[in-house]
Amino acid sequence: MNRYYLIIISLLSVTSTFAQVDSADYFFQKGLKEKELGRKLEVWKNMDKAYHYAPDNTQVVSELAAILLDLRKYGQAKEMYQKLESLGITSADNYRQLMTLSFNMKQHDDVIHYATKLKQVDKTAKVSYMMGKSYYNQENYGDGIKHLEAAQKEEPDNAEIPYLIGRSYADMFNYKQSLPYYIKAITLNPAKSDWTYELGMIYYAMGDNANSLKYMLLAREKGYKKSNDYQYNLGIAYLNTGNLTEGLKIFTELLKKRPSDLNILNIVAESYYFAGKYQEAMDYWDKMLEYDMKNASALYMIGMCYQKKGEKDKGVALCDKAIEMDPSLANLKQKKQMMGM
Repeated sequence: MNRYYLIIISLLSVTSTFAQVDSADYFFQKGLKEKELGRKLEVWKNMDKAYHYAPDNTQVVSELAAILLDLRKYGQAKEMYQKLESLGITSADNYRQLMTLSFNMKQHDDVIHYATKLKQVDKTAKVSYMMGKSYYNQENYGDGIKHLEAAQKEEPDNAEIPYLIGRSYADMFNYKQSLPYYIKAITLNPAKSDWTYELGMIYYAMGDNANSLKYMLLAREKGYKKSNDYQYNLGIAYLNTGNLTEGLKIFTELLKKRPSDLNILNIVAESYYFAGKYQEAMDYWDKMLEYDMKNASALYMIGMCYQKKGEKDKGVALCDKAIEMDPSLANLKQKKQMMGM
């Protein structure tokens, strides 16, 4: 009796296996027909059913991976390409798909992992750009620059490559080294307003005020957003190049949006002061005191304005009062006396 029971179980198992194979082939063939008709969702449904019955069939897995990729279901597509690898498919095409999908999903460790495997099976594969950018995004600038330098030879027209090298140097505060790469990137892709603005900021950090202003204005021409931060930096660039009129125009406009911004109020006041317009300077330092009565620095500079206007006694008294509030201003007083201010 037990022998017959075992035979029945075996027959059922074989029958079930054949049924699964038949079902997998049915849905697989149906999926291929839908593929010919260009009905992507139907292809996906049928290939997914075929995979349910035959998860280790490389043809089924390959077709399912392809349609998932076509439907931009990148996470699921990657799982299928990984499944192919586990089934022994270690071809260059499979690793290229895994590398590219990882890159598109910003999975930097996986990009580097699959790029390395791709290079092992295809010595001619171009992987340096994706590896370099992945290292950059991990803030590993040493390895990033190494691979991006190689990428320049593989993809000489890719403007992002010199940009990323330049940005890497800039992130390490090596501005001089970053310059030629930024210039090359902008030459390859002149429309990039954000890169152009960054170049202006790099020149600012280097103390090259003329070029800083030049590239900030060029960024605006290319469509860079006129945010408060942009306007602030542009105003500074104008002031640094001695263009008081344009600089003050920008900052007075900013004050309409940010009326209690003490930093901007102080910039405007100082600009008027060094231009010899002491009353205007006093007006803005007075506004600072309206928002902060204990601002000793503003009070001190009002005292300096009075002295410049010829009201020395009143000015000295205000400066002394400011020093009482903040004794560190005594050093400023000594410095200004030495400079003839």
